[in-house]
Amino acid sequence: MSRRRTPKSAKHDPRCAPFASPRRLWYTDPTKEVTLLEILYQDTRIVVAVKPAGVVSTDEPGGMPELLRAHLHTDCIRTVHRLDAQVAGVMVFARSRVAASLLSQQIREHRFSKEYLAVLCGTPTQPADTLTDLLVRDTRRRVTYVADAPSPDTREARLSYDTVDSADGLTLVRVRLHTGRTHQIRVQFASRGLPLSGDRKYGASDAPWPIALWSYRLSFAHPQTSEAMTFACPPPDTAPWTRFTLPETL
Repeated sequence: MSRRRTPKSAKHDPRCAPFASPRRLWYTDPTKEVTLLEILYQDTRIVVAVKPAGVVSTDEPGGMPELLRAHLHTDCIRTVHRLDAQVAGVMVFARSRVAASLLSQQIREHRFSKEYLAVLCGTPTQPADTLTDLLVRDTRRRVTYVADAPSPDTREARLSYDTVDSADGLTLVRVRLHTGRTHQIRVQFASRGLPLSGDRKYGASDAPWPIALWSYRLSFAHPQTSEAMTFACPPPDTAPWTRFTLPETL
C-alpha cells in the first residue's frame, strides 16, 4: 500500500504562517522507545498530526497535547475530538480556546467530517450500508454495547461504510461517522458479527497487530479563515493494511 498525504494549506493569512510540508518529530513513549510523531500541518490556530497507537488523545501525562506542547514549544494545545488510545491516525488540535470552541461547534453541527479505514473479520452482508443503533456505555466495565430498546442511558449511533477490498477472510471498509460515541465503530460492527481485526475487547480473535482502525481523513473549516480544509493520511505499510489495495480515488 503506497503512502500519500494530501494536506491542503490555509490561506496565507499573516496570522497563520502554516508549514508548507509535513514535519516529523521524535518523542520517547512510556516504554522508553523513541517514536515518530508526524505533523501534517500547523499554524497559529491549529495543529494537524498523526496520533500513534498507544498514545491517548486527551490532555494527560504522555498524551498528544503534552507531546505537542513540548515539541512545538507552545503553551496551548487543546483536544477537539478523540481517538481511542489503541487507534491511530489523523487528528486536529486547537492552539487557542477560541479555535477549540469554533471547531467543537462544527462537530456539534455536523460540519466536521471524520473518515476511517477499518479491517473487519468477515464479510458484510451489504458492500455498502448505513448502520444505526442505540448504544449504552458501561463506565464501570469500560465497554459499550448495543441496546435492544431506548432508555435514559442510550444514545443513537450512526455510521456509513463502503467496502474497499477484501483478502484472507478480512474486509477493508471505509467508514464515515455521523455521530461520535465511545467505541462506536468497534461496537456497531462487532454487534453484527464483524469485529475489527485485533480488537479482542469486542470479540476478535488474537492477531499480531493492534486494532485495525485508522483515522484516515478529516475535513473542516479553518477556525479563523473559514477555508475548507481536508487532511488525509493512509495507514502504515504494515500488516494487516498491506494485505489490501488502497485506490488512489479513495
